[in-house]
Amino acid sequence: MTDRHASCSCGQLRLVAHGEPIRVSMCHCLACQRRTGSTYGAQARFADEDVEIEGRSTEYLRVGDEGGEIRFHFCPACGATVYYRLEKGMTAVPVGAFADPSFPPPQFSWYGFRRHPWVSAPAGAQTDDDLPPP
Repeated sequence: MTDRHASCSCGQLRLVAHGEPIRVSMCHCLACQRRTGSTYGAQARFADEDVEIEGRSTEYLRVGDEGGEIRFHFCPACGATVYYRLEKGMTAVPVGAFADPSFPPPQFSWYGFRRHPWVSAPAGAQTDDDLPPP
């Protein structure tokens, strides 16, 4: 079984994800752009029971566009988001927290209507580019 290690910038908040991600996706919504300080967020989802967490975190609760609660956990020392909990028993980890250039690419790309025109999804990724804005 593959173990993947993620951490914040200072190393105080860490996690180990056991096994392959359930899915890897990229999101172009404005909330992800603001959270990451980039043009999109890339995240990998794992079942809660496949994730071990060490260190202190500060939690930020956000209600998503469709009403679901997302609990973001970031390091109180350096501010980096290391994971967030979804209501469906899943933990999402920003792909960059793994600091692993060989990490699998996103298979899904969401909120295409918010995507910066110079950003593209990986070849073969499922997108919602043809859907109208909500």
